[in-house]
Amino acid sequence: MATYIYETVPQNEVEKPRRFEVKQSMKDAALTHHPDTGEPVRRVITGGAGLMGVGSPSSSAASSGGSCGTGCGCH
Repeated sequence: MATYIYETVPQNEVEKPRRFEVKQSMKDAALTHHPDTGEPVRRVITGGAGLMGVGSPSSSAASSGGSCGTGCGCH
């Protein structure tokens, strides 16, 4: 199960969006309404942990004896 962040969609200029989290399967459709209040909501996209690409591509390619991909310039 993944945790998704949603926020309410303000119905006028005075309202501010309120954020909340929901645990859902990745196969589930995104919510369109708040499960408790019925207010319209949208899913908020946030940044990831940034763990992909950790380390130097040239050092890992050199240690494995090859390049890491076409056109990457690491060879």
